[in-house]
Amino acid sequence: MSESTIESGLQEKRVFYPSAEFSSQAQVKSLDEYQQLYDRAQADPQTFWAELAEQELHWFQPWHTVLDWQPPFAQWFVGGQTNVSYNCLDRHLTTWRRNKAALIWEGEPGDSRTLTYAQLHREVCQFANALKQLGVGKGDVVGIYMPMIPEAAIAMLACARIGAPHSVVFGGFSAEAVRDRLADGKAKLVVTADGGWRKDAIVPLKTQVDRAIADGAVPTVENVLVVRRTGQDIDMQPGRDHWWHDLQPTVSADCPAEPMDSEDVLFVLYTSGSTGKPKGVVHTTAGYNLYAHMTTKWIFDLQDTDVYWCTADVGWITGHSYIVYGPLSNGATSVMYEGAPRPSNPGCFWDVVEKYGVTIFYTAPTAIRAFIKMGSDLPQARDLSSLRLLGTVGEPINPEAWMWYHTVIGKERCPIVDTWWQTETGGVMITPLPGATPTKPGSATRPLPGILADVVDLDGNSVPDNEGGYLVVRHPWPGMMRTVYGDPDRFRRTYWEHIPPKDGRYLYFAGDGARRDEDGYFWVMGRVDDVINVAGHRLGTMEIESALVSHPAVAEAAVVGRPDEVKGNEIVAFVTLESDQEPTEELAKALKKHVGQEIGAIARPGDIRFSDALPKTRSGKIMRRLLRSIASGQEVSGDTSTLEDRSVLDKLRGGA
Repeated sequence: MSESTIESGLQEKRVFYPSAEFSSQAQVKSLDEYQQLYDRAQADPQTFWAELAEQELHWFQPWHTVLDWQPPFAQWFVGGQTNVSYNCLDRHLTTWRRNKAALIWEGEPGDSRTLTYAQLHREVCQFANALKQLGVGKGDVVGIYMPMIPEAAIAMLACARIGAPHSVVFGGFSAEAVRDRLADGKAKLVVTADGGWRKDAIVPLKTQVDRAIADGAVPTVENVLVVRRTGQDIDMQPGRDHWWHDLQPTVSADCPAEPMDSEDVLFVLYTSGSTGKPKGVVHTTAGYNLYAHMTTKWIFDLQDTDVYWCTADVGWITGHSYIVYGPLSNGATSVMYEGAPRPSNPGCFWDVVEKYGVTIFYTAPTAIRAFIKMGSDLPQARDLSSLRLLGTVGEPINPEAWMWYHTVIGKERCPIVDTWWQTETGGVMITPLPGATPTKPGSATRPLPGILADVVDLDGNSVPDNEGGYLVVRHPWPGMMRTVYGDPDRFRRTYWEHIPPKDGRYLYFAGDGARRDEDGYFWVMGRVDDVINVAGHRLGTMEIESALVSHPAVAEAAVVGRPDEVKGNEIVAFVTLESDQEPTEELAKALKKHVGQEIGAIARPGDIRFSDALPKTRSGKIMRRLLRSIASGQEVSGDTSTLEDRSVLDKLRGGA
């Protein structure tokens, strides 16, 4: 990292205000109301969070200390006892929500299931008792490698119920990636399925588990619990492998929730680094539960009539916090969908919205850009009038994609909550509140109450408005990760020492570049390692990508730096065109000129490479690290287990 500032030339002047009708019914109704909440939290964070914890969660035993902060290690609600599964299920059973839909599930082939809170509670208790019968107890790590079916959420809640930390591995990962994560977490049992549906094909999950744990590669795994989903023949090893449908009739549906200490581990979730093995992010019980609960309630303005759909997979933190724990803790109806847009049904997302009358829709910018490329005819052919709120998650959204989302999907009447957060933060940190915050396309706007975010230089000093810097958080919050599993030194180095502590004050380093404008709005410009230093100017890749995508010929763009002897770095842009466009030298010149006009000559790409697709993780994030290697003519190295389609990488290499 350099001490020179991050240049930010792309300015967005459009502002969109919440409608009077939306604000009047919202949980936070105005910017003044938000500011009062924010000021109260800033003045006394511990009292702020303690009051919410007391009001919003069930406790078996109250805490004696709100926050024990031994930088960089935090403990929240010390001495308290609660249970996340109880907060998501049991406490709703004594209310009218007992018979409310908790999960609405749609399978890719068109099958579906709805589970009420009472039904979900019963299934979770049975699953928990099955785990106990197979020797799983409090503190034992359970690996979960599942398709997007109700049993994935049921398994998570069952683990939380008995105090067994879960480690969910995304169902698209390879056997090698599964092995690494199960071995690092020392999993005692694995929950999987025979297979799952993805883009008109069966993903052979049980076969991958067999490969992952073959030949004693994960010696701690004693049992594998298998859910039948697709029905194909699979190998079942006697004594080790068990069908869920064989066990289920033999276990009781009575399983009281285990009182858990506030700081007992709830789950470990692995994130890939650019080098080295994946990091096991540790989240604990009470603080995570409260933060997932409150952020869901605030950001999505949950009403009892809402049908809420987050399109993520439970294998990612977004699925943990905003499909399972946050919505269910609030007593909401949460939609789960097994499928994805695919050749046989590119409009499947809009079918789900129409079928279930979805009111809140939360998806990724990469999905929105894919929708744009497919054309507006698909959503316009469906009835999307039930939608009242839209959200984006996973990476910064470029303004043109934001505007398409606003106009075509939201019909210019749905607020958009553009959320910034990370696996490590447990929940959203910076976002509009839909009834209160005027929005600017491309900006995550302001931090939530209780989040003291800042943009600083490498000495930890706040930078002036509209000057780029490093996004940090200045005070602990309940949902923060507690450590890297088994490696507290890596936790300290990765998140707390990039900006040196001063006078005992530690700053959480998010790894993202950002600027804050004159209205206090945050503009996240992408990862710091995705910030390019060109002739002493640090340019945010997000800014250049937004300029490229604002050209009518461009569907998607990813920008990286290539070492240059004179400039330090040369800007290389990988561009995917709209379906009616052809890659030509003339178009490449036009795009370079366009970026120069939008941002300035310093941001003009030196090289534009056209590609049918970009290398992405299975959660939809562009893997710019791989593009940097290709642009520089280097061998691709590091962890590529998250790469969705390896053929994209091969094609790019061939054209390099």
